Amino acid sequence: MKTYEFTSKSENDTKNLAKKLAAKLQNTGIVVLTGDLGCGKTKFVEGFLSYYSLEDEISSPTFTIVNEYIKNNINIYHFDVYRLSDSSDFLAIGGEEYFENGICLIEWGELIEDVLPNDYIHIYFDKDKEDENIRLIKIESKEDLF
Repeated sequence: MKTYEFTSKSENDTKNLAKKLAAKLQNTGIVVLTGDLGCGKTKFVEGFLSYYSLEDEISSPTFTIVNEYIKNNINIYHFDVYRLSDSSDFLAIGGEEYFENGICLIEWGELIEDVLPNDYIHIYFDKDKEDENIRLIKIESKEDLF
């Protein structure tokens, strides 16, 4: 397991890190975003989508579970599984079928960890205890990313 740690001092730092990750992924990949409310998960997704010039189209999928984006024949799926009771709800909507068909960005993905493939990228977001604008971001992956 490879581990990378970053300190984000602004929303732009978080977005730029996400762009760098987006440049590394091809047409598929699963990225699980873990952290409390307001830690930067959605800003990360916004940065990721900006790599594909989709940043103006982002909306939170909190009530729809998944938003789908297509750019240059690449499918990008942005999930927010916070409102699901467990992984069976995810399976009931056919969630696992998305894994093979594009890039999946899954906020609160630890809630469905038992149905995720083994090779996903896990990103943890924490607020700095001394400065509320700083985020500590840890990325775990089986692949070299940076």
